[in-house]
Amino acid sequence: MPEPRLSRAEIRKDTLQSAVVAFADMVGEVTGIVTHAVKDVAGSVGGLATELFELRESAKRASEDAGLDD
Repeated sequence: MPEPRLSRAEIRKDTLQSAVVAFADMVGEVTGIVTHAVKDVAGSVGGLATELFELRESAKRASEDAGLDD
């Protein structure tokens, strides 16, 4: 039994469909990468802020212990 031949329109439709799917996959991957990067940056900035607060409190306690109130 011979295989049915595809029309040019169907070949174009299949090509366009494959291109759209590939583009959607790429957008999904890039979105995931950017989302992960934003989460990492937010975590790092939050960690730095915590360290700075702790350093400020330590310096304040040290000044109070030494009687160096400003």
